[in-house]
Amino acid sequence: MHRLALLLAAPIATLCAAPVLAQEAIGTIQRGSYACELPGHAGREASIAMPEASFRIRGASRYVSPQGDGTYLRRGDRVTFTSGPHNGDSYRVEAPGSLRKLEDGAVTRLRCIRRSR
Repeated sequence: MHRLALLLAAPIATLCAAPVLAQEAIGTIQRGSYACELPGHAGREASIAMPEASFRIRGASRYVSPQGDGTYLRRGDRVTFTSGPHNGDSYRVEAPGSLRKLEDGAVTRLRCIRRSR
């Protein structure tokens, strides 16, 4: 009887742990000012500044922007602003200090680059 209980317990424990294992690790992004921009045009400007999308990362998963401040959550390579003026905006971390905005899970042309601490 005990052997049967042990044989059944292992698969059940594995199934219960699967949702926890599927979630990405929580983290933060580098502190500093992030300048957001769109790619420019060949033969003209290298990029088009988007100051209304720019922000500064502070400690404890907080950001500040020209429109106000709020919080964000990083899970794996995804950053989602969870409060404040950018609430609901999502980005993919492409490299340390480099984010790409997402719309409905798809990558957009808007990129945000860390310019200073």
